[in-house]
Amino acid sequence: MKLFKTISVICITAVVIFFCSAGYFTAHKKQDLEKIISNNEIVKDLPDNPNTAFKEGEVLTYRLHYGIMDAGLAVLEVKPTVMDISGRKVYHVVGNGYSKGTFDWFFKVRDRYETFIDKDALVPWMFVRRVDEGGVKFSQDYTFNHYTKKVDVGGGEKFDVPVGTQDMLSAFYAARNMDFTNAKEGDIFSLNSFMDKELWPVKMRYIGKETIETAIGKFSCMCLCPIVQKGRVFKHEDDLKVWITDDKNHIPLRAQAKILVGSIKMDIVTASNLANETSKVN
Repeated sequence: MKLFKTISVICITAVVIFFCSAGYFTAHKKQDLEKIISNNEIVKDLPDNPNTAFKEGEVLTYRLHYGIMDAGLAVLEVKPTVMDISGRKVYHVVGNGYSKGTFDWFFKVRDRYETFIDKDALVPWMFVRRVDEGGVKFSQDYTFNHYTKKVDVGGGEKFDVPVGTQDMLSAFYAARNMDFTNAKEGDIFSLNSFMDKELWPVKMRYIGKETIETAIGKFSCMCLCPIVQKGRVFKHEDDLKVWITDDKNHIPLRAQAKILVGSIKMDIVTASNLANETSKVN
């Protein structure tokens, strides 16, 4: 499980291995969201974080490689309709990840995730996770109450979290909204994510600018180095690098990691319904 938790951290700062699906949103879950969001007495306590990086209807597709193997396909989708729940506008992001080819023969992955992100505050209200990895299956349903700064993981368990805490999937979109305008080599950017009943501080070091070639063209990029925990999966804390477009979209185009048992690479395949012009080099 430590390996998959570390891979999940990679997903936060790079891309998550998901494929679009109908999702698990039910009337019961909507009632849970309405119950929390309708607390109008303290609604003003929510942060104001305008989103400039993505919009409803955006779809990003990635391919995952483990060493020389084509290991899986990845797609992230922001649903086309912004939800209105108790007066708050909410993005619904869904996904599902699966292994393929030879990799699927010996380690089958079928994962499904959802997050419900406040459009104005850019924090999650609810996180849904359905995991099936190598025969290991489990489910998670986390409810975030940003008024009380607690996460309800079910079973009577609640955890205190700092302001602005993200879930595994919402962190991907929160990171894309970071301001790198005046970033200099060595600068550290950070956010908090809650997963598996733990708070995970995610830190990224700004490396500089590069131009890379991808399946969808050549782009001017910013290179970031998420600081990872060495020893369990990585030899060094800088064994993971991420390239994002040098524009307002901040689309992760590539993530490359050296791990103790090989290497992992994720490359973009398609990108549609983007919020802004891209840094594509003609």
